[in-house]
Amino acid sequence: MKFSEVSEIALAMNDVEEGTSYGTPAFKTNGILFVRYRPELESIVVAMDFDERESAIAEAPETYYLTDHYLNYPWILVRLTSIKKTGLRDLLFNAKKFAETKKRSKRITRRKNGK
Repeated sequence: MKFSEVSEIALAMNDVEEGTSYGTPAFKTNGILFVRYRPELESIVVAMDFDERESAIAEAPETYYLTDHYLNYPWILVRLTSIKKTGLRDLLFNAKKFAETKKRSKRITRRKNGK
């Protein structure tokens, strides 16, 4: 799998814009990052909740992994050399949905706090 395929899948989704994160290509939905490229690792970093992340790593450690940097954040690293296109499509769709949910919950919290 190449990053160009990640890009193709991400840009085919509604409300997705291309940008950068830490100087590398990335994709956001309504301003919220949901995937970015880590070329030095031949991997992408994908938004994912902690329970899902744990399951993914347990089921396919050759594909999904973490570095110490991401331990306390809802992200997972995905080796592009190991993931299939159908799996990548589902992964990006779920990451986008997770990012959208995260944005909605921030708005709700701000409203409750009167901000």
